[in-house]
Amino acid sequence: MFVSLLQLSFFMSLISRSYAQILGFRWFLTAMAIYSSLWVAPSDFQQGENYRMIYVHVPAARMSLLVHIAVAIGSFLFLLTKHPLLTRFSRTGLKIGAFSTLLTLVTGGFRGKPMWGTFWVWDARLTPVFILFFIHPGALCFQKLSVELAPISICIGLINIPIIKFPVNWWNTSHQPGSISQFGTPIHVSMPIPILFNFANSPFPTCILLVLGTRLLIPSFLESSFITEARSFPNEGGPKEATPTRLLAKERDKERAKELNAQPQLN
Repeated sequence: MFVSLLQLSFFMSLISRSYAQILGFRWFLTAMAIYSSLWVAPSDFQQGENYRMIYVHVPAARMSLLVHIAVAIGSFLFLLTKHPLLTRFSRTGLKIGAFSTLLTLVTGGFRGKPMWGTFWVWDARLTPVFILFFIHPGALCFQKLSVELAPISICIGLINIPIIKFPVNWWNTSHQPGSISQFGTPIHVSMPIPILFNFANSPFPTCILLVLGTRLLIPSFLESSFITEARSFPNEGGPKEATPTRLLAKERDKERAKELNAQPQLN
């Protein structure tokens, strides 16, 4: 199964089968999230309407962590397989992760201004998120220097994830603890509904952007410098030419054969 996931034909067929359904379900969840956040959830008696920023802030923060974990997994697999598709996946994921982290910082600043009196404090949670934002463009720059340096830096960046997640429980921080937990919810039952819709909705555009971003970069594989570097790694028990290159060449030959068979034959 893992080998078929790395094959170009399986990847393209998966996109064509599920893209329309995912996009339609995503728009449904988006409509429900907007409706519930603006008209179902009541105003907060202390923060007023400003608290509605959490309906964007919390899902964006969650996705920034999940995207980084996904990119780290892809980077680790690249170190094992040297498959260029995983490098393209990581590049797209880093861009999405940078946007999600930036959205987290901006919405958190606007939400924190009425409560803290400032847009920013060097808090035990905010500071690691700020560092996470710079890890993503930094890894993109590392990709231009070395095919292995970027995946290593991304995997090292995983150390930052628990530091972001748990400081509100470890120390006395300016950032509030989670309003929703497994031990119950201290907020009104109607307030978590938009967050739950956004939690369910946010993975869909992320997955769509990851797939489309990787797909758009596929035609440049054979001309890519990553292919040249990947071919320099010897394969045990086989030729030095990288397996992904041979797979892409086979796919190209299959497409040419289909075009020749589709042409009308003269009697």
